[in-house]
Amino acid sequence: MSPVDARALATWLATVDDDALTALLRRRRVGADAAWADFFDAAEALLDPAAVAKAAPLLSRPLVAAMDEAVASDAPVPAGAAREELLHLGLVSPDGLPYAGAASAWRDLSRPDAAAPLVADASREDDAQLAERAFTALSSLADVLSLTQPSPLGRTGAGTLGAGDRRRLIEAGAVPDAATVDLVIGIGLDAGLLGPVDREWRVTTEGSAWLLRGSVDRWGETASHLRDALPAALRTTSGGWQPLTEWHHAYPLDPQWPARAERLAAQWRFWAIIDASGRPAAWASAMADGGDVDRAALQQNLPGEVDRIFLQNDLTAIAPGPLEPAIDARLRRAARRESRAQASTYRFSAESIGAALAAGEDAASLAEFLTTISLTGLPQPLAYELERAAQRQGRLRVGTDATGRTQVTASDRSALDTLAVDQALRPLGLVRDGDRLISRSSVDAVFWMLSDARYPVAAVDDDGAVRILDRARLTDSSEVATARSEDASYRTLIDRIRGAHSSDDADAAWLGRELEQAVKARAVIEVSVRLPDGTTRDFVLEATGLGGGRLRGRDRASDVERTLPVSSIVSARLA
Repeated sequence: MSPVDARALATWLATVDDDALTALLRRRRVGADAAWADFFDAAEALLDPAAVAKAAPLLSRPLVAAMDEAVASDAPVPAGAAREELLHLGLVSPDGLPYAGAASAWRDLSRPDAAAPLVADASREDDAQLAERAFTALSSLADVLSLTQPSPLGRTGAGTLGAGDRRRLIEAGAVPDAATVDLVIGIGLDAGLLGPVDREWRVTTEGSAWLLRGSVDRWGETASHLRDALPAALRTTSGGWQPLTEWHHAYPLDPQWPARAERLAAQWRFWAIIDASGRPAAWASAMADGGDVDRAALQQNLPGEVDRIFLQNDLTAIAPGPLEPAIDARLRRAARRESRAQASTYRFSAESIGAALAAGEDAASLAEFLTTISLTGLPQPLAYELERAAQRQGRLRVGTDATGRTQVTASDRSALDTLAVDQALRPLGLVRDGDRLISRSSVDAVFWMLSDARYPVAAVDDDGAVRILDRARLTDSSEVATARSEDASYRTLIDRIRGAHSSDDADAAWLGRELEQAVKARAVIEVSVRLPDGTTRDFVLEATGLGGGRLRGRDRASDVERTLPVSSIVSARLA
């Protein structure tokens, strides 16, 4: 690395504002804990060959081409967008010439094999096929979010979905296979409907609200988020996206990019933004140019939503079409959906109704809701099940005692005996204490484990009144965005390196740095020294020591040891 280039980069870094500096640090993937003391440390680190190699995969194809041409010809990058990008990545100087350290590292980069195009003679699909796919995708994502709200998805250390939750989603019918699970999770994350919290994925507050919106709004909002989440190299200046045939070589120096591009394309096909050939759907064609979703066109192609169902004597409900989301969400609190299609089937049971009551439903209001949306009234068997569930509900009560411990009480002592010997409840550590059971677990943990085990349980407050526990474990959408951004964490680093720099002592600091490096390398340097009479004299020295404000070195011309005051040295350079 050329000291001159390191100094030039350090000087430029000192002139940019905090936003530009933060963007550079983030894009170059610099750790917020970097032990840089000043801008000279920053410049040397950014021009280190390993740091340049780490930055190379981040460059889009136009930037790679610009660097290739400039390095090969030893000429500046032409003025324009590419030069500005490379300048603000710390790879070229303001006049467009690659820094020597960056150019040297660039020549040594290993180049991955060219990726195959994403589209190869794929057939076009009509909008009817795409609309059917859009409807299926909407249903799958809604099911995954509904299942994740009360029970977050576990993720492995590698950032993938755990095998148990993958199986749970497939067995529940939310997705048909493991590959589709990954597509749906990826869409949920890119759209901000799911967010990572520790070792889990949770539904965000935005995702919870999404579940109550209509199908057209759901699809359009998600598609817009997916477009906005595209890497910069796939976007156009108008806000749209590049043709799918261009996606495979958007980041030519990133060996991981082809696989990521394939995943993105698969998500977009699954969500029916594009067809198998890469053609945008009729309702998404304006999006490709930076516009909005054509909601009217989408509405014409999607099946219409209904707000009525058929309740039957066998405790099933049949929806003759896609239910309005708010109705579907409430119905699924009290019934298990058995089939998912444009006409869906739901089944009520003592357990499902009991779970709804435990989650906050009231038997009377639930009966009123079902009567309102039913085209066939409220069948007697279902009315009977609602009445029985209401009578059973609350036989077990979970709350806290005077000391704050969780306790379980019951109107029937034999019910406590059953709990005490139930092996499935062993994790709760229930211990008999007179006419109650006590546990070290929280009220929520005890309540939901009893509810999941199909016990008629109610949560109560300190006065014994029934209270509703919300099982949904959400994460704030803004917190997810903050967690993904490192901008705030760079504040300490930026303040430290700015505090070590001032225009008055920058030259002196850099001179001291050059002298230290020369002494470490025992390099031969040419120093210019200002003499007491105001004139300057040059000495060629082999630098041997630096300390006490003085530079020591052997004068090559006279073969004597010289000691020069650092304060009198005007400049130093390699001889």
